[in-house]
Amino acid sequence: MEGVCTPVPDRGTFLARWSALHGGYDPQGGLWLVRAWLTLVHRLASPLAARRVPPSAVTTAGVAVTALALPAAAAGGRWPLLGVAVMVLGGVADSLDGAVAVLTDRVSAWGYVLDSVADRCGDALYLVALWYVGAPGGLLVAAGCALGLLEYTRARAGNAGFGEIGVVTVGERPTRLVIAAFGLAGAGVAPGLAGLAGTVGAGATLAVCAVGLGQLFALLRTALSGQPPPGD
Repeated sequence: MEGVCTPVPDRGTFLARWSALHGGYDPQGGLWLVRAWLTLVHRLASPLAARRVPPSAVTTAGVAVTALALPAAAAGGRWPLLGVAVMVLGGVADSLDGAVAVLTDRVSAWGYVLDSVADRCGDALYLVALWYVGAPGGLLVAAGCALGLLEYTRARAGNAGFGEIGVVTVGERPTRLVIAAFGLAGAGVAPGLAGLAGTVGAGATLAVCAVGLGQLFALLRTALSGQPPPGD
């Protein structure tokens, strides 16, 4: 129907707006992988932006899609492979919500908070999916604690004035998604070794989050040493 869609900013405008929201980082002259990913996100988000789909709806849909990995993981057999597919779709949606907000000029503090909460829900779902395929509960709790500390430290660093664009560690959320997806994939490809695949996934999550926390602390110690706490 005519009149349903609205014009969408082109790739160059999208990248400029994205840069302004991420500490001035220039994806045009930066790492090619970031530029390629943002180009893909722009293409996927443009139809949603043209139809004025609310960014919060995309955020909620991403969590809902990711949650579908749980029954697939719990079913055993080859079903965890379906869980991999929905995890990837949920991960894509996690990037699309911010892109839709940028393209429709609806970036807001509320959207930022909602996206952060949705990210933590997604992290929890990844760990529960690994538990369903046989990962030990204790190891998953340890991984969850390391993950929570990493994200909590990042948030507090932002409150203390440290630019988030500089906080890039080995334990970032895309890495955790890939690890969980590989854990489910291993369980689906070799059902007899599902427990081992889940355990490896949980252990790898713990490892990258612990290393990431160490990297973050090293960055913060250098960047924030000597600075007064917020409010002083």
